[in-house]
Amino acid sequence: MTLIQDFKNGVCTLTLNRPQVFNSFNKEMALSLQKALDECEKDDSVRAIVIKGEGKAFCAGQDLAEATDPNGPEMQSIVKDHYNPIIERIRNIEKPIIAGVNGVAAGAGANIALACDMVIAKESASFIQAFSKIGLIPDSGGTFLLPRLVGTQKAMALMMTGEKVSAKDAVAMNMIYKAVSDETFDDELNQFAENLASMPTYGLGLTKRAINASFTNNLTQQLALEEELQTLAGKSEDFKEGVTAFLEKRAPVFKGK
Repeated sequence: MTLIQDFKNGVCTLTLNRPQVFNSFNKEMALSLQKALDECEKDDSVRAIVIKGEGKAFCAGQDLAEATDPNGPEMQSIVKDHYNPIIERIRNIEKPIIAGVNGVAAGAGANIALACDMVIAKESASFIQAFSKIGLIPDSGGTFLLPRLVGTQKAMALMMTGEKVSAKDAVAMNMIYKAVSDETFDDELNQFAENLASMPTYGLGLTKRAINASFTNNLTQQLALEEELQTLAGKSEDFKEGVTAFLEKRAPVFKGK
């Protein structure tokens, strides 16, 4: 089983499970992750998603044994059919998706993490744009996402040199959200995800839609979109519950609708 699914307290945790090869992707794991993300999107009981790795690594990127196998998938298929659909799903599923980076995240593994809405990493974890080491270009959305996170020159340098970035440095350059101690990582990741799962999922999804659109909208278009999405949010059950709870001076109980 190359992917482990676990559901608890509104959170579906998807664990990449090829620890013997540092959770590097093969076709089976890529398609399994696509399928699991589809299931999470359709299941209303899933209100937050966590992607993490089994063992010492988060994900070392593509399994090069598969990529160089004469009988294996061609490079175009690996990018088009394996990675691109994963990135599209992560960015477009209107639920919070958190990458729990428990170790090295390299190549496509790094960019899958960066495609998530938030990254929480162990302090001992690291991020590497390893593509240049083998004569490839960054894929899995890396050339789109990383410059927007850290700026063009920093992204260019990291991608061309393949420099390893520690989790603490990744936080400092706005590459990721948070780095936590290795000892408290699991507890903090679970607590963070469960807190998001208890929040107004519909409104969080609309927020994600607005942020995605901001990459291509001008200000006038973005203001119009905010008006449209705020109107939708204002008709939600969670908005009514939030206002009622505020007036009644109690904690709200959101249903994600």
